Amino acid sequence: MRKRIIAAALISTLALGLLAGLAPARAQESWPSRPLTMVVPFAAGGPVDLLGRIVGQYLGAQLGTAVVIDNFPGAGGMPGSQRVARANPDGYTFLLGSIGTHALNQSLYRRPLYNAATDFAPVALIAQVPLVLIARQDFPVHDLDQFIAYAKAQQSHLQYGSAGAGTSTHIGCVLLNQVIGIDVIHVPYRGGEAALLDLMGGRVDYMCSILSTAAQPIRDKAVQAIAMLSRARSPVMPDLPTADEQGLKDFDIYSWNGVFLPKGTPPEIVGKLNAALSKVMDNPAVRGKLEDLGLYVVAPDERSPGHLADFVKSEIEKWAAPIRLSGATGE
Repeated sequence: MRKRIIAAALISTLALGLLAGLAPARAQESWPSRPLTMVVPFAAGGPVDLLGRIVGQYLGAQLGTAVVIDNFPGAGGMPGSQRVARANPDGYTFLLGSIGTHALNQSLYRRPLYNAATDFAPVALIAQVPLVLIARQDFPVHDLDQFIAYAKAQQSHLQYGSAGAGTSTHIGCVLLNQVIGIDVIHVPYRGGEAALLDLMGGRVDYMCSILSTAAQPIRDKAVQAIAMLSRARSPVMPDLPTADEQGLKDFDIYSWNGVFLPKGTPPEIVGKLNAALSKVMDNPAVRGKLEDLGLYVVAPDERSPGHLADFVKSEIEKWAAPIRLSGATGE
């Protein structure tokens, strides 16, 4: 009788252990079984937020569940990104990251809140967008040569706005100012929309704006476009010459966005989210909406988790030296 009791206990223990081992696998198989949260580490209404809401809507339909947008702005996107880095790696909280959160901040700050290359599980690079140099409507210039001459003569009286310290709109103008040899006061805002409103109101003089934010005000002639800050002209504004065409050879500033899960998220969930995102980005309706905003969808072979992991490392390295030379580093 005693042997039977011991044997039964052993069988029960083994069964419980087997069930415990199967639980995570079953959770992965059933993912997603509840709504997902997409953390957008920038203000509502800005370009990253607009991208997130478009992608989130179609991603939710693709996965059969809701995708809730959680805006968590501040400090160039670092607090919101840190929140995801520290989240439970169960696949239900993910980040819509950017060049700011996963490249620029790593060199801008002496003690960044996370390691962009090691504290996340990369999922997919999804979109890129060029920056454009815009000025208040009554700024007395019409092309890049005139802008440079005027800025050099009036630099002590000028101000440029950005979506916040550490964002691509900030570093874009830092590098532009450095290249053309001017020192102008930086006015950071809590988001690109707020900066653009003050530019339209004449309270700042110019911006290196993301095209998706600037396109409509340019069309409405609320601001004037000086130069596309990428090597190639944008199909959204094919008549606007690039900085390269106007004499700043090889000047190329753009922003990008990718999706990241917390480090330690099961590979099966990473793969499922990657596959769903890829289907969303191939949707003609999504492509059309993003192109209207000035964004373009990256090629399918650039959307893998491995590609994003390598891309983040290369972007950190690419921007480290220019940021240090610019003197824009902070605490």
